[in-house]
Amino acid sequence: VVLPENTSRMIDVQTKMAGRALELLCLPEGQPCYLLDIGCGSGLSGDYLSDEGHYWVGIDISPAMLDAALDRDTEGDLLLGDMGQGIPFKPGSFDGCISISAIQWLCNANKKSDIPAKRLYCFFSSLYSVLVHGARAVLQLYPENSEQLELITIQATKAGFTGGVVVDFPNSAKAKKFYLCLFSGPSTFMPKVRDPESAGLIACRGVVRKSREWVLEKKERRRRQGKEVRPDTQYTGRKRKPRF
Repeated sequence: VVLPENTSRMIDVQTKMAGRALELLCLPEGQPCYLLDIGCGSGLSGDYLSDEGHYWVGIDISPAMLDAALDRDTEGDLLLGDMGQGIPFKPGSFDGCISISAIQWLCNANKKSDIPAKRLYCFFSSLYSVLVHGARAVLQLYPENSEQLELITIQATKAGFTGGVVVDFPNSAKAKKFYLCLFSGPSTFMPKVRDPESAGLIACRGVVRKSREWVLEKKERRRRQGKEVRPDTQYTGRKRKPRF
């Protein structure tokens, strides 16, 4: 059974993977960055980026998912596009890139003219171009097998990237996650793999998520973007008692 993206479980999983991807980007502490979200869907990962103080642009091939993102009033800019045809932005536009559960679809040939290796190379070469030199891309994916993972990494290397694959929870069939960590410049250290003892943890910078200070910061950011926001009161950010 495929769970709809708006279920609480899917939101939780998506948010945790976005948090891990952002952690692996190793962005400057406390500095807002301009990020690209590949296969952004309804904007769940983008919401996490916004909550962490970053600005973002999302690209997705599905009009329905982008409509859902608009309905959810996400803070990022949205673009309809096929990543296999390239990323249509100026060189050096982004400080980093994340992608959650998307790039493995480039390995599929949906029509006779689709050649996975060519589509992957087109994607990676354009991604390399739109990143600031030395920036990172962290792409979480679900490869079907080792051959598919090799195909993806070979095309990334051909496009100029260095880096490798980080596998979290490698001994768990259910929790195992693959993150392709790419560097658009000199090769740097690879991040540490998560072990089972740190399962479910997300590295959050700055204030505690969902705290009063966190809520006030988010509301102020939305005001600066010209969006309508409810006035602050003594109840802003207060935890509500559960309803029975």
